[in-house]
Order: sequence, then structure tokens, then C-alpha cells
Amino acid sequence: MSLAHVLLTSLLEKPSSGYDLARRFDKSMGFFWSATHQQIYRELKRMEDQGWIHASPAEDAGKTKKKTYEVLEAGRQELKQWVLLATDPYLIREEMAVRLRAEAILGPLGIEEELKRHLKLHEEKLALYLTIEQRDFIKDSVLSREQQIQYRVLLLGIETQRTWIQWAKDTIALFKKLDSNK
Repeated sequence: MSLAHVLLTSLLEKPSSGYDLARRFDKSMGFFWSATHQQIYRELKRMEDQGWIHASPAEDAGKTKKKTYEVLEAGRQELKQWVLLATDPYLIREEMAVRLRAEAILGPLGIEEELKRHLKLHEEKLALYLTIEQRDFIKDSVLSREQQIQYRVLLLGIETQRTWIQWAKDTIALFKKLDSNK
């Protein structure tokens, strides 16, 4: 997946200025794809050069350099082709797993505190996702096709956080057990 496909999807959901897109990105797509605001602006320029999007001056009659980006037909076609491409399952890049492997070889080093910090961060992320679930999906009894699919993406995030939280709690408990056997 490339940042261009993430941005095309986001712009199809709502045409936006680069600034608004970057702010929205942090609160939606940013939960599962990371990009700096600078990367977003560079990619918007590249996508415009490829004819996938069009930038129009802002409605402020040119008083600012702000542009509103919209997806063109070529961008829609690119996204459609990309959606149908075969892909391999997600490859996990979890630094904590590597740190634990190193702890196993070199330890004990006291990694439990960092693991507890990660646990807290995942609990906070889960609480945020559950708030979004209540705000955007549970209150409405009838969801559109788009909302139902977006809800499935959120549920993946919720289950990922729950799994990580349980794994961290079990791993912390293992460290307590191992430390008490010294």
C-alpha cells in the first residue's frame, strides 16, 4: 500500500485542503497508516502531477495559498485497480517483540516497566476507539453500506488493542512469576 492510495481514499470521502486532510488524517487513517504532514503534501503534489487529483484555489478568492484537492477519474481508476490487487497478509513490525527477545538473551534488564507503559498506551488507544464506536456507530441503529464497512475497520482496531492488552498483561504476569522464582 502506498500513501497515495490512503490519500485518494480520504479525498474521496471528503475533498479537502492539504492542511485539513493532514488534520483529518491524524484522526482517522493515521490510526493504521503513519505519515507526516510533509509527506502528505509531497504526495499530493506527486498525485496532482500524475493527474489523479486536481487542486482548486480556496474559496477565499486567492487571499491564501490554500487549495482544495479533489480526486479525478484517473485517481478513481488507480484506486479501483489497487483495491483489487492481491496482497500478502500484514507483516507485523513490533519493536517490543524484538526487545523481549533481547531481554530473554541478555536479561533480566527490567523491561517490565516499558511493557507496563506500552500496556497503558494500548489501553488509552482502546478507550479512544470505544469512544469513536459509541459516537459514530452504536448510536445509529441503521448504518449505510459505507458506515458498516468503516465500522469493520474500527472493529479490527478494537480487537487488535484488546489482543495486545491481554498479551501485555499475560507477559507482565510471566515476568512476575519468573522474578519470584529467583
